[in-house]
Amino acid sequence: MSVMTVDDYHATIEFDPDLDMFRGEILGLNGGADFYGKNPKELRAEFKRSLEVFLEVCAEKGIEPRRHFSGKFNLRISPQLHEKLAIAAQARGKSINALAQEALQESFA
Repeated sequence: MSVMTVDDYHATIEFDPDLDMFRGEILGLNGGADFYGKNPKELRAEFKRSLEVFLEVCAEKGIEPRRHFSGKFNLRISPQLHEKLAIAAQARGKSINALAQEALQESFA
């Protein structure tokens, strides 16, 4: 799967062999919005159209278009990994949360 970005909105792109077209699904929305295209140029144009329609509907209904993220999530790991993480954080003079956040940020750099 690939990701396409338009106006700071992101969509996953996959090929649909049944339709012989590419399908995109816009991510992080308070609803669903997808689009289709035969090639990258057409796909990008359809992404923009689908996003415009979605944003117009949200404005009409008074809905925030983007899903809200609190900044908190639970992560389940093995006790052994938890211990390694705690020791590594303590050795660096950091909290587990700070060390994990740094690792996550580095993975997206």
